[in-house]
Formats: sequence, C-alpha cells, structure tokens
Amino acid sequence: MRRLEQAFVAEGVELVRTGLAAGCVPESVYVAHEGIANELVGELAARAAELGARTYELAPGVMAKVADTVTPQPLLAVFPMVHAPAVPPAARLVVVMADVRDPGNAGTVLRTADAAGVDAVVCCGGTVDPYNPKTVRSSAGSLFHVPLVLGEDAMSILDDLRPMRRLGTVVRGGADYATIDWTVPTALVLGNEANGLPPTLPLDGDVGIPMAGRAESLNVGMACAVLCFEALRQQRSTMPR
Repeated sequence: MRRLEQAFVAEGVELVRTGLAAGCVPESVYVAHEGIANELVGELAARAAELGARTYELAPGVMAKVADTVTPQPLLAVFPMVHAPAVPPAARLVVVMADVRDPGNAGTVLRTADAAGVDAVVCCGGTVDPYNPKTVRSSAGSLFHVPLVLGEDAMSILDDLRPMRRLGTVVRGGADYATIDWTVPTALVLGNEANGLPPTLPLDGDVGIPMAGRAESLNVGMACAVLCFEALRQQRSTMPR
C-alpha cells in the first residue's frame, strides 16, 4: 500500500520536525487529542499547514488505534517517499543492503550512513521496506537526509555500480577492514542477517571485522557502523587541514 500511494508515516515530534527541516512537505498531519495543548506539536502542525499539508485534530483514543507504536506519539505525519532515482555519479562510498530483513537493522544502517557521510544507501529486492514504520523510527530521521535508492535484483544493481569497487561483508575469511584503503570509491554490500551474501554476487572482494572476544559476529547495523566510520576516518585523514 505504501508503494502504491508513494507515501509513508512518520510518528513523533522529532521525526516530523526532522522531515520539515529537511524540506519535505507532508501530505497530512494528525494531532492526538492529548497533544493539542502541546506548544511544540502546535508549532509543527502550523508550519506543516503553512506549507500546504492538511491537518487534523483527532478525538480521544483515535491515535492509539491508528499509530504503529504501543505508546502512541502525539503527532504523526504522512510524507511523500523521498528516495533518489540513482546513486550520485561522484559517490565515494555507497552502502548496499542485499536481503537485509530486520527493520531495526535497516534503520540503523540509514542512521549510520547519515552520520558517516555515506553518499547513498541502496535497498535491493528482498530487503525490508525502508518505509516500514519500525525502520523509519530506527533511522531517527536519517531517512530524510541520506539519498536512498530502491532497486530489485542485487546482481543488476552491483553491475550498474561499476567501476566502483564492490566489497561484501563476511563473518570469516574477508580482508581485515583496517587494512583496506577506503579512500577508493567503494560499494559496501551488507547481506542477510542469517545467511550472509549469496556467493554468486559480482563482488571484487570480501571484508571482515576481526573479533577479539567470543561473539560470533556483530549485527548488520553495528558492522555497518564500524566499517563506515573507518572509511570516514581515512577520508578525513586525506583532507587538507
């Protein structure tokens, strides 16, 4: 339904504020009865209305029935989808999610990519919908900031990303992430939480994170953070001071 309408729901004051600050105009805004007297909620609803959004004040108990969270927020908005048509031509670091299924992980990847200055995030077919309510919340507003590209077949997407170097994340056997030159334009490919990446993907190499303790691996979101911030560290070290 979200894809058909090309719209998604952002719940909560912070998400709505972030969307408005990013220049996204909601189609509609809904204020819970208990949020009507909240000054910040009122300011955001008024700003959205000035931009052309339809605003509605809900009767008591209605927000609890329509919201996705157990404890409903006093404000939610319906925004148009914000994805980009393609990866920017001059991209230096792109994160590709290939069959990442957990919405919390996907949201963390978006938030990490935003914080680390990643140029784009690509969601391949089989990956959880990035506009899933839990993914939107987990992104903490970064969905509005990072160029997001929606694709289908991971093979085709990775072919299209040439001549970027394409590195797949693995639990064992990959090159130590700290030994890799991350200043080279790179597509970092994240796989399924349980099964990893298919062996048939057109990759130029594998990268791993050495473990000092007894944990088998990091989850997808955490692994993405380690790798993206190593890339950021190296890129910053090459910048003129």
